[in-house]
Amino acid sequence: MSIQATHHSTTATPDLLRTSLRVDSWATAAFGAVMLAGATWLRDPLGLPVALSVVLGIVMLAGGAVLALIARYPRIPVGAAAAVVVVNSLSCLGMVALACTDVVALTGFGRAFMVVGAVAVAVFGELEFVGLRRARRMSGRPA
Repeated sequence: MSIQATHHSTTATPDLLRTSLRVDSWATAAFGAVMLAGATWLRDPLGLPVALSVVLGIVMLAGGAVLALIARYPRIPVGAAAAVVVVNSLSCLGMVALACTDVVALTGFGRAFMVVGAVAVAVFGELEFVGLRRARRMSGRPA
């Protein structure tokens, strides 16, 4: 009879996860800059109040910075990567909710804008989720 010890890593490094986090950080920051700089211009075509665009822009710029920092770790913390997947899921649901309700009086273009944004966030979330699973599998930790 033999006893085998297993090591459960709390970090991840595979390329898919790191690359997804990096591209997500760039896209999030760029989109945040557009929302912030174009808040007044986007008001009429999208139906987004300027104050909401400004807040979203600031949050997205900060989020992009956080994603870039996470991607820079030599070994990405599993908890941080999992948190990114959760936040992306919540962001996706929030955009779909805005598109499908009258919480904000969006124009038709504004609703389409939110749906396209939700799809983009869902794609990043899925890539990061798959990258996280692969990283955990490679480290011997259950996915």
